[in-house]
Amino acid sequence: MSKLRTVKVGIVGCGGIADGKHLPSLKICENVEMVAFCDIIIDRAEKAAKEYGVKGAKVFFDYKDLLAIKEIEVVHVLTPNHKHAEISIAALEAGKHVMCEKPMATSSAEAKAMCDAAKRTGMKLTIGYQSRSDSKYQYARSLIRSGKLGEIYYLRAPAIRRRGVPTWGVFMDEAKQGGGPMIDIGTHSIDAALWMIGNYDVASVTGAVNHKLKYYAQDNGSWGSWGDTPFTVEDSAMGFVRFRNGATMYVEASWLLNTVGSQYETICGTLGGLELRGDGVMVNGERPDENGEMKLFSELHEANDADRDLYKDEKLSDCDYEARQWIDAIVNDTPPLVLPEEAAMVTNIIEAIYESGRTGKTIYFD
Repeated sequence: MSKLRTVKVGIVGCGGIADGKHLPSLKICENVEMVAFCDIIIDRAEKAAKEYGVKGAKVFFDYKDLLAIKEIEVVHVLTPNHKHAEISIAALEAGKHVMCEKPMATSSAEAKAMCDAAKRTGMKLTIGYQSRSDSKYQYARSLIRSGKLGEIYYLRAPAIRRRGVPTWGVFMDEAKQGGGPMIDIGTHSIDAALWMIGNYDVASVTGAVNHKLKYYAQDNGSWGSWGDTPFTVEDSAMGFVRFRNGATMYVEASWLLNTVGSQYETICGTLGGLELRGDGVMVNGERPDENGEMKLFSELHEANDADRDLYKDEKLSDCDYEARQWIDAIVNDTPPLVLPEEAAMVTNIIEAIYESGRTGKTIYFD
């Protein structure tokens, strides 16, 4: 087998999402060299360069200095949400391919500007929705695409934490984050649901945004209290999405919600349905028994690497799979797993949920 060409990568933002996801996964890609690191807290950039960079890796405070390095082919944008669009667009215009961590942007206008920049420059742009790399989601998508569930007409996309406010970083700062649990974790559920059914043709969105339990809850589990830290985002939000073909999707996202029940991503069709569970995909429907009578059934499929589209014989985590397919897309000039136009629709839906929650009105899409 011929040796893969080396891809030189620059990292902008060296905080928790970089250290916990992107840097370890890029490190195990045999043809990746991380040659430059940037962070407004210079100690974080130096630490990342020491742990993950090549010998002599450069460290910067200003991302523009990193983008000026000609040999860098790929840039990972891993900053707070409000900087995603600015830095991604600058990187694209500097001739770099861009992996931007989720969510794509804090507004539909920013997301559109990012898509436009990718088209204008001809560079690749992708967003860090690693649920698509999960074998359960890939198996569910293939089952749906095969037609075995029939016409898909109802989806439930929950991202529910009973208690789980991220009290570090800027998660509770609306100006820098763009929102709370809906833009933080709800974004994953929305993206996965749309991708599995392949439907991005949204007609309208109705939303509700709650600022409730942050005034009452005392126990935030092992993540600790937010204390006197300003908590300017919602603690839960819900949305009802109508598609132009008549299908509907109910979205739920919370950091704080008084519930103890299990919530699973659910997709229902005319011939059957499925739930994405921690231990696999629960498929349900009707089929004839030994006497030919139609009976209800439910079966758990324990998805594994063989259910993935790529790297079926390799034991890769979701994050490792995401990084591998992204770098392969660069080397082989193929589309990345997450296309920018798809991620932009997720941002559009989240923005509409927030706007509907503020105004009490349904938001209609053109």
